[in-house]
Amino acid sequence: MGGDYSMSNPIGRARVCLDGLSIGDAFGEMFFDRRRVTENWIEERQLPPSPWRYTDDSMMAMSVFSILQEYGEINQDALIQSFCENYNPRRGYGSGMHEALPRIANGEDWEKVASSLFGGEGSYGNGASMRVAPVGAYFATDLDLVAENAAKSAQVTHAHSEATAGAIAVATGAALAYQSRGEEAPNVHDFIENVLEAVPDSLTRKAILEALSVNPEAPVREVVSRIGNGSKITTFDTVPFVLWSAGLHLDDYNEALWYTVSGLGDIDTTSAMVGGIVASRVGKEGIPEEWLHKREPLPELPL
Repeated sequence: MGGDYSMSNPIGRARVCLDGLSIGDAFGEMFFDRRRVTENWIEERQLPPSPWRYTDDSMMAMSVFSILQEYGEINQDALIQSFCENYNPRRGYGSGMHEALPRIANGEDWEKVASSLFGGEGSYGNGASMRVAPVGAYFATDLDLVAENAAKSAQVTHAHSEATAGAIAVATGAALAYQSRGEEAPNVHDFIENVLEAVPDSLTRKAILEALSVNPEAPVREVVSRIGNGSKITTFDTVPFVLWSAGLHLDDYNEALWYTVSGLGDIDTTSAMVGGIVASRVGKEGIPEEWLHKREPLPELPL
């Protein structure tokens, strides 16, 4: 890993988080469309063959990181411009982005486009949450700035308040993971309760609250039957499991990702979010070197 990876430096934290996110994304992507094979991989903890190709989750997170590096905050106009310039339809973007990004690139106003999606409701898909963890890492010492910048990062493509709530939750999770460094990791319920303090009233918040009634010893299939696994692609079906998986494994990037993929669902996206959160606590040294080498190399940053 080249570059600044000092966890005492905001951009260093964000860069470590980006690696955690992108490796998780690429790892999770390897489990799509290979169900018979991947069940054995999960059972035997067998790493998929390389290269692990990253998806839109990482591509958009790289834009978030690049804007933080250039501006020191989320500049919405610059962020949406970066999303448009780096849009690659072969990276697995959701339907809303296939519509929105070309329209914005052709000169339409991003606020109007984002508000027009899905019958004028705006998107409450998990795309705003999947890319946001570096915001939490960057502003980790100030939770108000975490929430403010997470919301800004969501709004350029996801106008629905649920998407904002999900982005705030994931970014706050990454920030709290960083804040817990040097101390014993909180238990999963305490971690989620601390995240909830920042999450505005929403269906997403209610769904996260449901996780507090889940037994930490419950099998993962029982957990996802209660709180979802991203299979519906919505914020409130995705973020609760992400916080649960990360909160159970804050000290173990490896186990966090294996647990996440065993939950199935939107595997690359849940793995991206969990990877970003856990990396914010364990740092560069906590990400397995073998996993880094298996992930497709990232382009030179900033984009």
